[in-house]
Amino acid sequence: MTVAESLPITMGRRFYTQLAITLVVLAVAGGVAAAHRATLDSGTDRLAAGDGEWLVLACLAAVGTWVCAAVAQQGAVVEPLPKGRLVAAQFAAGAANHLLPAGAGAAVVNLRFLTRCGLSARRSATALAVKAAVGGIVRCVLGVVLLTASPGTVHLSARVPHGLVLLVPVAAGVVGLAVAVSGRLRRTLGRAFADVRDVHRCRARACALWGGSVAFALLHAGVVLAVVHAIGLGLPASRVLVAYLVASGAAALLPTPGGLGSLDAALALALTAAGAPGPAAVSAVLGYRLLTGWLPMVPGLLVLALLARRSAV
Repeated sequence: MTVAESLPITMGRRFYTQLAITLVVLAVAGGVAAAHRATLDSGTDRLAAGDGEWLVLACLAAVGTWVCAAVAQQGAVVEPLPKGRLVAAQFAAGAANHLLPAGAGAAVVNLRFLTRCGLSARRSATALAVKAAVGGIVRCVLGVVLLTASPGTVHLSARVPHGLVLLVPVAAGVVGLAVAVSGRLRRTLGRAFADVRDVHRCRARACALWGGSVAFALLHAGVVLAVVHAIGLGLPASRVLVAYLVASGAAALLPTPGGLGSLDAALALALTAAGAPGPAAVSAVLGYRLLTGWLPMVPGLLVLALLARRSAV
């Protein structure tokens, strides 16, 4: 069997594996929600009675995340992209991301958008990988900086297993060995690094890539912070920021659509560890989900349909 023939089979198996994991996580999340229905009802009531001005600020921060995603995506490629369609594609990608596991929806929308803009499939995939890698680096650096500046912000460091700390260099060694053994992987990474160098030779593109990624993470945390203030929960901003960064990093380990279930549970636990009562933490998570996922879902899918009709994706 040739590589071209085996690729659809491999992708199909990967999709069904991710789908199975997604269904298991959603089933567990549904069971937990049913078991804590009283807490959910209390959290919903508290959110409904929240401060309107803070909720408007949270809405503005949520809208800003799509603009920042567009800026970061433009920074990941050298060629200029159409600004209006780029922002619309990020809005549509956010909606698609809540339908498929492991961020596959957003990746497919952005990949098709970049190829429609004239980039090759390889360079489009590299641009998406660069954007994702920079986003992960930014979240890790922001979390480390906040924890270093305020060591007592969230009491999670003492609970991190030593095995998890050792996992990082082990994983790095495995990746390095795979690169050294596989000639095809070396060539692929070589082409990817060449694209990264081209992007960073242009200061404006590099600033857009890194600045957009930083602003994207901070605005998502800002949505949580504004909702926290809207429901009258007086947590310091540094605690909320660290709670969001820790939760989003933990949720990335489970390939659910848009982090559904995994991000919700991780963020609620992180806010509770930061000092929020259980019902208040649930209210904050519900507000964050409402503004960044549920309310934009239908408009985002309509924008996606419009972009597809105009052959923009």
